[in-house]
Amino acid sequence: MKKLVIYPSIDALRFRQIVDLKCQLNIVNCETLEQAEAEIGDADGFYGKMLPHLLAAARQLEWVQSPTASLEHYLFPALIQHPCQLTNMRGLFYDVIADHVFTYILMFARRMHIYMAQQYESNWSPVGGETGRADYSVGPGNVTPMDHQHQQLADSTLGILGMGSIGREIARYGKQLGMTVIGVDPYSEPPKYVDTFGGLTDLDEMLSSSDFVVIAAPHTPETEGLFNLEVMGKMKRSAFLINIGRGVIIPLDDLVTALNADLIAGAALDVFEIEPLPEDHPLWKMPNVIITPHIAACTPKVSERHLEVLLGNIRRFANDESLLNVVNKSLWF
Repeated sequence: MKKLVIYPSIDALRFRQIVDLKCQLNIVNCETLEQAEAEIGDADGFYGKMLPHLLAAARQLEWVQSPTASLEHYLFPALIQHPCQLTNMRGLFYDVIADHVFTYILMFARRMHIYMAQQYESNWSPVGGETGRADYSVGPGNVTPMDHQHQQLADSTLGILGMGSIGREIARYGKQLGMTVIGVDPYSEPPKYVDTFGGLTDLDEMLSSSDFVVIAAPHTPETEGLFNLEVMGKMKRSAFLINIGRGVIIPLDDLVTALNADLIAGAALDVFEIEPLPEDHPLWKMPNVIITPHIAACTPKVSERHLEVLLGNIRRFANDESLLNVVNKSLWF
């Protein structure tokens, strides 16, 4: 019978649901690190926070299940080199994060970030207009300055870096709204809902063509610091940058410089190189920046999906079936 060690311990309700799978497993729900150290030696599977000294004590470990989707704080050299399979919790957040991204996009397209600020000042000032009334009659010469300041998504191009489950869902939303979609991912197969797709060698073309650039990539050695000042300088000056991937992909000092130099039109960020963002950071005061405190993945459904993946992989492990969400440890995803 295989043995599964859990550490830190999980609550009684989730543990009962694991037991109710009626798998042929010896399951040990460790209350303390000392108990985990004593039990890991002959364990075949592990769920929870793997530590270097726990891994070193494991003699026959075949599988480790991370409780998180991101792995930059989970992996360490010995775990990368270990022959065990590592699985993670990716694929839980695709739709709610796509919702969040399009909240940003619609706010920028319709200049809601400006109107919200004006509302608090009782300021009736259409962006780019003088009277607050656009002429909607048909014919040449009837376009007002205000019309040029607002975007229609069907006339816009959406560029996405990272075409995992989140990136693919963002692309699907974009196509449903009539956008031209460009995807960049060096490891993904060409997904649906993308008009143009390529690897990192195609990043410059995506940047120069997109009205909205969305970072949906994980934190890896390859993506850390990728969106530096030079890269942002390749975007259209009228384009908006959105990051719901990982904060370290955009160096904050470079982003501030790009915004101050009008290299890009604005930015929306849910993740930051430094979290929480310091109270005195200049991004807080920039009128063309939207900040949310790392909450893009918040939804009641995530806990349900998390449990489904855990139960599914435990059942698969007990029955010697292929596991869900197997990670390429050397690539961090």
